[in-house]
Amino acid sequence: MTIEAVAPPPDPVDWRRNLAALWFAEFTAIFGFSFAFPFLPVFLHTDLGVENPHQLALWTGLAGSASGFALAIASPIWGAVGDRFGRKPMLVRAMVGGGIAVGLMSLAQNPVQLVVLRFVQGASSGTIAACNALVATETPRARVGWALGVLTSSVALGGALGPLAGGLAGAAFGLRAIFAAGGVLLLLSTIPVLLLVRESPRIGSAEGRTSALAALRAQRPGAVRAVAVLLASMTLYYTFVGALQPLAVLRLVELVRSGATAISGVAFGAFGLTQSIAAALYSGLALRLGYRKLAGLVAGGSALVLLGMAHAATAVLVVLCLVGLGLLVGSLGPSLSSMLGLESPPGVQARVFGVGSSATALGFAFGPLLGGGLAGAFDVPAGITGAAVIAALLTGVLATAVREPAR
Repeated sequence: MTIEAVAPPPDPVDWRRNLAALWFAEFTAIFGFSFAFPFLPVFLHTDLGVENPHQLALWTGLAGSASGFALAIASPIWGAVGDRFGRKPMLVRAMVGGGIAVGLMSLAQNPVQLVVLRFVQGASSGTIAACNALVATETPRARVGWALGVLTSSVALGGALGPLAGGLAGAAFGLRAIFAAGGVLLLLSTIPVLLLVRESPRIGSAEGRTSALAALRAQRPGAVRAVAVLLASMTLYYTFVGALQPLAVLRLVELVRSGATAISGVAFGAFGLTQSIAAALYSGLALRLGYRKLAGLVAGGSALVLLGMAHAATAVLVVLCLVGLGLLVGSLGPSLSSMLGLESPPGVQARVFGVGSSATALGFAFGPLLGGGLAGAFDVPAGITGAAVIAALLTGVLATAVREPAR
């Protein structure tokens, strides 16, 4: 009689270790992106020779939007690949692709090359969506909202320190050097993912789009509509946030003719720091007020602060407005992500977040294009006012169409 050895079951995935590793990886990736991205208007002006203010605004909009449009197109494709090969490989792919594209921007010789490289960056990256999908699928459902908030704090903190360090480094070594350094940082962000992150074995499934809709309907009555409204809300949110960054830099360039790079870095460092603080504290407020009410209040406040920024006459006032916006939008993003996760059954969360990636990308595409177009046709304050209108529209959607998810 022979005894066959039975392989022991695989160890369960430690979602806390995953979250910690992904936090550091995403912090490094966003630090690398924001090390260089906020200074696109200054790079176009000083290194690529775009002197005319209207042309500068238009090229800034095109460069900002190219990445978002490419990401919106590529996200469903990468999502399908991720369903087959896993989300961890997709995260590594996004970090490596983004790192190469950002590094090559240091070699751009004209605005067209920069826009093309931004398109390549968008088509090959998408680290936030990949991290969200990993966290949402590997974290116990009861902790998904909290875990996504923790992950958002890494994005906010990386977005805080990146522009600050990038602005000081750009002033000392030039903007081409910070694009190269940003690419290196993105490549380094793969290390904690490769060494520490584990993904549960993927089980083949013949479920298609119809079964995903059926799962949403079975989750809670009205879930399909709730998810659709939340996806539209995410597009509106990232539209005004995507417009904000280049427009604020353009405004600072107008108000401060010398030293705009360093001041922009300090300003967005303060913006990201307050955003990180808000992301860390938002869960307590959400429990008291509810996700929907909190999101509506901060969206309305963001519209008012943006109107104040449009009429700010000094660089100090612009920086103060950015600080206030950081405190507001720092809780808006994780509130929307948490509601999306809570409305989605575990079996379709990855697909829902994949569609959410496209919604987010569209916002990042439309935002700079809208802001840059208005600034190019009229002036920078008009572009900032346009962002305020989008924030006000989001407030209306949150107040009238979004529901509080079941916890």
